[in-house]
Amino acid sequence: MVIFLTVLATIFVAEMGDKTQLLLVAMSSKYKIPHILTGTWLATVVLNLLAVGLGAALGNYLDMRLIKTAAGIAFFWFAYAAVREDGEEEEEKEVKHGLGPVFAIFCSFFIGELGDKTQLSGITLAANYAGQGIQNVVYVFLGCTLGLILADLIGLIVGVVLKSKVPTGVLNKLSFAIFAVFGVLSMKEAATLIFGEGSAAVTGICVAVIVAFAAVCAFGLHYRKKRRQDGR
Repeated sequence: MVIFLTVLATIFVAEMGDKTQLLLVAMSSKYKIPHILTGTWLATVVLNLLAVGLGAALGNYLDMRLIKTAAGIAFFWFAYAAVREDGEEEEEKEVKHGLGPVFAIFCSFFIGELGDKTQLSGITLAANYAGQGIQNVVYVFLGCTLGLILADLIGLIVGVVLKSKVPTGVLNKLSFAIFAVFGVLSMKEAATLIFGEGSAAVTGICVAVIVAFAAVCAFGLHYRKKRRQDGR
């Protein structure tokens, strides 16, 4: 019980203010609560199984450059979707494609959290307690999983409260900003791993990514508006 509570508290504190907690705030304006809970909890279980069971071994084979790049692309996609879709259209889409949102949330949460400080904390804690018996590894897994779930529930609750108090358009813009910022940060981390800290190429890539994403959003919204006008 002491190990379980120690791990739970450690992971809970590590996750507070983390990007996945903020992502749940953004997701609450786009997806239904059951879909968010299912996708994030499944991702949490898988992430902690990797961290506690195979994380240390897999860490030697995972290319963090590819992971960070994939995370950046995923965040940019969610940012674009947040500003593109209005509430009614998104609600209809969820009803027709019940598995789609769960899979999208799972992938976004999984990629965003993979290799993050909370997962690295889980690997470290598992290594510290593994020598004391296999049952302690189970306690570490349970503590990591519950700690991550509790911390991210706070982000979800904040998102639900904002959704009920803030106009949909404003919340969609907030979601767009959150996803876009984390998209840029993920691309910056990938570029830093490739070119090194302080390299001018990192700044250049970040600027190019921002310009390209802005252009895609502008073109996509213009094309969507033109299609609506033609439909009338």
